[in-house]
Amino acid sequence: MENIKEIQWLSSNYLSEEVRIIDCRYKLGEPHYGKALFQEAHIPGAVYFDLEDDLSGEIEVHGGRHPLPDIDDFVLKLQKAGITNSTKVIAYDSGEGAFAARCWWMLKYLGHEEAFILNGGFEAWKNEGFEVTSQITEYPAEKYHPVLQPDIAASVEDVREIAAGESEGLLIDSRARDRYLGRYEPIDKVAGHIPGAVNYEWTDSLKNGSFLSKDDHEKRWSDIEKDETVIVYCGSGVTAAANILSLWTAGYRNAKLYTGSYSDWVSYKEHSVEKEK
Repeated sequence: MENIKEIQWLSSNYLSEEVRIIDCRYKLGEPHYGKALFQEAHIPGAVYFDLEDDLSGEIEVHGGRHPLPDIDDFVLKLQKAGITNSTKVIAYDSGEGAFAARCWWMLKYLGHEEAFILNGGFEAWKNEGFEVTSQITEYPAEKYHPVLQPDIAASVEDVREIAAGESEGLLIDSRARDRYLGRYEPIDKVAGHIPGAVNYEWTDSLKNGSFLSKDDHEKRWSDIEKDETVIVYCGSGVTAAANILSLWTAGYRNAKLYTGSYSDWVSYKEHSVEKEK
């Protein structure tokens, strides 16, 4: 399946010089959790990319809780990991899918064609009995030349126009139903959702830690026209990436990620939100 690699494929290719594996394990609220897991055990040859330090930038007034990193900094991280434009990059997390999807989307934003997510993540790899290690692998630096793909990202202006009815398009909220309805908000300062948005929880992209089949992705989005402009958001632009992968797999290649997401939207005092009535 496009954008996904299965455990069996990686077991036959993880030692290839043409492959680089990125460990993206993370736990919201516990910033050192993922790196500690990586240091304890990881897939041999993997490098670690941290959600806060490597896959996000500095938090400012606007831009959300996980703004995109500085592109030059991210490219430098790739170069230090020995990644070139032709490297097959496989991202994994513990099996949630969202943190690996953030890394995958970042690579796609840079124009990296050979970017994939490991289906089932580290837990599936370990449960199959494949080798893990605590040894940290260092790679010689390589050259990487990004070719940015701005068309896969949506700005707050894009979202504002759709929310106001000034342009055609569909806003998809990827958060849990109760957060979408404004019943509670554990992180952001205002509960609710962007006006006009519909709710497709990102967790429905997966089942038992693995992404759905192509047919199931297609069924999931069958109520949406494939030529419709679709902008996807979550709380901070992380978990929504799993829905982007789901949409792309189903043939909705025009689906865009609102990188700042809901945390960016509510940072503007003039923006309204909708809640359950």
